[in-house]
Amino acid sequence: MSELRALIFDVDGTLAETERDAHRPAFNRAFSEAGLDWEWSVEFYGELLEIGGGKERIRHYVQQYQSDFPIPNQDLDQFVVELHEIKNKYFGQLVVDRIPLRPGVMRLMQEAQREGVRLAIATTSDPHNVEALLKSAISPDGPSWFEVIAAGDMVPVKKPEPDVYQYAVQALKLNPEDCLAIEDSNQGLLAAKAAGVKTVITVNNYTRNQDFSKAELVIDSLGEPDEPFRVLSGDAGEATYFDLALARELHQRG
Repeated sequence: MSELRALIFDVDGTLAETERDAHRPAFNRAFSEAGLDWEWSVEFYGELLEIGGGKERIRHYVQQYQSDFPIPNQDLDQFVVELHEIKNKYFGQLVVDRIPLRPGVMRLMQEAQREGVRLAIATTSDPHNVEALLKSAISPDGPSWFEVIAAGDMVPVKKPEPDVYQYAVQALKLNPEDCLAIEDSNQGLLAAKAAGVKTVITVNNYTRNQDFSKAELVIDSLGEPDEPFRVLSGDAGEATYFDLALARELHQRG
């Protein structure tokens, strides 16, 4: 039986509630700066999250909802890249001192560090956005907590395809069965499981009604000793918050 040797975290919605409170308003500010009258509401952005990746989300929106929009120089690729760069600027401003880690995330990462369980990230988010969040929400050296950060366009195809998890596992020089993924969405779950990585889901308001039937455990957060999690699916035994003991137990289950 394989030993749990690494935790692989998704970022947006898993480490922190960045989708609603940072990415969405950053897109809207970018639209405004570009002279566009587009506005993504909280509810509509939840629908757009079915599209993995920020640039992909812009492209989908233009093609599906702004089909008459005159693309500058008729170059959609360049338009998307430039608009996304503006959005990333605003994201970096919004996460500073504004977006905290979700309950239990810091505690679990610190426990992993103490016990020699390696940490990695597998996300569709842009690497610069990941770095900005880790520096703000963890510490200035937050990125160094993670041995591997697989992010953005480092792989050719984004979640729900398994590429980013395959990249992370290979970079760690481990086997998929040595790892446990922590995700918040069905897309992330499908990606991790397709890569052979067992997965725990911590839902948020955008994802709580998605299909997580393939997950090892579905909870509303990682929880804290004084802030118990709520089990939505699966068996957490007597645990009231997610720690390495529970992670190892789930990892060993067939």
